[in-house]
Amino acid sequence: MKAVRFHEFGDPQVLRYEDVDAPAPGAGEVLLRVAATTFNSVEGNIRAGYMQGPIPVSLPHTPGIDVAGTVDALGEGVTGWAVGDRVIGFLPMVGDGAAAELALAPAQDLTAAPRSIPLTDAAALPLVGLTAWQALFEHAKLEAGQRILVNGASGAVGGYAVQLAHQVGAHVVATADADHRQHVLDLGADEVVDHTSTDVAAAVGEPVDVLLNLAPVDPDTFTALAARVADGGVVVSTTVWMPAPGDEARGVRAVDLYVRSDADQLAGLVARVDRGDLRVDVAHRVPLQELVDVHAQAAAGTLSGKVVVLAPDA
Repeated sequence: MKAVRFHEFGDPQVLRYEDVDAPAPGAGEVLLRVAATTFNSVEGNIRAGYMQGPIPVSLPHTPGIDVAGTVDALGEGVTGWAVGDRVIGFLPMVGDGAAAELALAPAQDLTAAPRSIPLTDAAALPLVGLTAWQALFEHAKLEAGQRILVNGASGAVGGYAVQLAHQVGAHVVATADADHRQHVLDLGADEVVDHTSTDVAAAVGEPVDVLLNLAPVDPDTFTALAARVADGGVVVSTTVWMPAPGDEARGVRAVDLYVRSDADQLAGLVARVDRGDLRVDVAHRVPLQELVDVHAQAAAGTLSGKVVVLAPDA
């Protein structure tokens, strides 16, 4: 089969589109015929070798944490799935991923794909959708009537976070540049602050109950944003290389979020998609053999929006 792999850590050019042996499912695993995977920023850091501590991958390694595809074969002991089922999932980060024609997945990490959108586009949901859900409801305990500041609202995680926070009845203050302002408003933001031209901390009038930080910021800016969190509130951040600032004296909790796979939570997100309550936005769709270009754009800082990577013949 065809796959993209890297045999050494380094810049995007270490990625190779090559022929590899097809895998066979072991006990508890499902073999998937891949329709699509995606690019996530953490995959660039894994490829570069920056994540060997928390995410120790073996070489050669196939990236692709998100997967959408159809069940091709079942390993020993797998129940609940049948050949031909359309599924999506968030694959273990330390194992080989879905940037290939075929991929292995733990059966327990899969859920039925949405019926209302193309299977390929559904690959854009698992990792970022679960990140938003876990940030808002597991860690922040967001409730109706609360105020939340989403810093980085125009990104992939931010788009889901704005929608979900709006649907639960929170007042959403979001940061986005002028080009993305209307899009973020359409997703459900109540206020949008242009972080490129405005001091965000100064622009947030009333204190917020939750600060969800999804974008790299300098430590002073992060501290200033955290100061806008009301007593007893929470700061949740996905920028785990920069610890979230809390304030014990004011009872402000700080959470550095490490997303995990959860098939039940993912099924809940799929149900929202099929009800029309949750939009899955895809900015670009590229063939698998162009994954190196996606990594290069990300490394150069020119990649915008969620990229779906199509398997051959998808």
